[in-house]
Amino acid sequence: MRHVSAPLVVFGCGFTGTAAAAMRRAEGGRVIATTRDEARAAALARAGIEAHVIPALGVEAAAKLVPEGAEVLVAFPPDPAADAAVAAALEGARAVVYVSSTAVYGGATGKVDELVPVDRGDARAAARLDAEAHYQRRGAVILRAAGIYGPGRGLHRRLMRGEHRLVEGGHKVVSRIHVEDLARLALASLEQGLRGDVFVVGDDAPVPQVDVVRWLCQRLGLPLPVEVEAGAVHETLRHDRAVQNARIKSALGLSLQYPSYREGFEACLALEAARGTY
Repeated sequence: MRHVSAPLVVFGCGFTGTAAAAMRRAEGGRVIATTRDEARAAALARAGIEAHVIPALGVEAAAKLVPEGAEVLVAFPPDPAADAAVAAALEGARAVVYVSSTAVYGGATGKVDELVPVDRGDARAAARLDAEAHYQRRGAVILRAAGIYGPGRGLHRRLMRGEHRLVEGGHKVVSRIHVEDLARLALASLEQGLRGDVFVVGDDAPVPQVDVVRWLCQRLGLPLPVEVEAGAVHETLRHDRAVQNARIKSALGLSLQYPSYREGFEACLALEAARGTY
């Protein structure tokens, strides 16, 4: 087991934050985490994580949670007041990572890397960019993640519930990242002490949505979902982006554990089967 000396503070211990917290605890590290949910806090505490239920993060509360020299992962959705409070508490942090989203690229299509212009004309993009700015002023690494999936969350679960719709034949390219790979990249950025970088994060194999849907339906014994017009689904399901991950893998010297949807979804299904949820 690798020895970890710096405590990890996770602001917003949801899907990604919990994965990162569990990885750091598995290495014997101290983890401090915030959540708004009592049940989640209890589960985190059972895993040896110092969980704090804080409905609304303020400057004083945030500052009390960040020991000198801590590594900080911020993984909650944009919240102007909370972002300002947490950013103000980071002066003594050793390293900071903010988990953002490829939503900052708005309607951009095709290959998306760090050189593609962001889109402040899109409301969701503008909210994310405002949040990023708080942490960039503190030297944070910004991870702009593609669609995050993992056990209990993702396309496979929507197909199982019969909720997914195939948009106009499913020919638009979709990028995704397994939650464990995103957590590993975030922790590696902290451990290597990177500062001020902005990375896009996705797996190695962005593909047309229909390829993934067909594979999963065959794997799960499900019929293909119905096709709909783009306007009938949420805007996040209309994107046509191939996220390029070469720069972050090079910067960290890492490869992905789940380089494509096949490895990622197989791992999800295996774990869900073991838990009795598949």
